Amino acid sequence: MKTRLKDLYNCFYTPPEFSEQKQEVEECHQALIQVLEKPERRLVLRIIDAQSLMAEERSIDSFISGFELAWQLSMELNQYENERSVSRCTSKRSSSLSMSGMEEAI
Repeated sequence: MKTRLKDLYNCFYTPPEFSEQKQEVEECHQALIQVLEKPERRLVLRIIDAQSLMAEERSIDSFISGFELAWQLSMELNQYENERSVSRCTSKRSSSLSMSGMEEAI
């Protein structure tokens, strides 16, 4: 099920552009490259990659949680409608039974 929800996410989700933020990240990254040695640059790249992966996983998790919430709400509304329908049928039956009982009494 989770795979299917991820497929839906990939099909319907369009990520925002974030052009200003991307530009700022790139500028900061270039500034760090100029002042850091190679081992430190690798460490910074690992941090950036890990944060990107976390953001992607959070986005997918949020989509799946929203979908599950919508599904639960839909099921509750269906159950509510079914209960109302049964309640209406029951009240119609009891009112027609009481009306026929009144006719017999007359």
